[in-house]
Amino acid sequence: MPKTALILFAHGARDPDWAEPMHRVRALLREQAPQRRVELAFLEFMKPELRECVELLLAEGFERIVVLPMFIARGGHLKRDLPLLLEELQRCHPQAHFELAATIGEAESVVQAMARHALALVGD
Repeated sequence: MPKTALILFAHGARDPDWAEPMHRVRALLREQAPQRRVELAFLEFMKPELRECVELLLAEGFERIVVLPMFIARGGHLKRDLPLLLEELQRCHPQAHFELAATIGEAESVVQAMARHALALVGD
């Protein structure tokens, strides 16, 4: 079984507070699955960027990298930019296996959680 890491991939922002929820998700994952390697990477404005994060993981011997987009829906970055970036990483690291997971905001459990939260704001 290949040594696997999970990268939570977020857009990034100039305001450092923007990433707080992403850091909380990473912390929860590390707490719930301490044997798993979970990292956080960004498309722009924040560090580490995806390429930098991947390079670090590969240097540590990880062979399979699952990239989970932490976006509500698939827009241009996820339809165009991320696949191109992953293709480039695959070309540079043919020994590695990269997997692009479905966008987290499109997962049914996440949609249901958002709906529950919205209803809780106004009362059932």
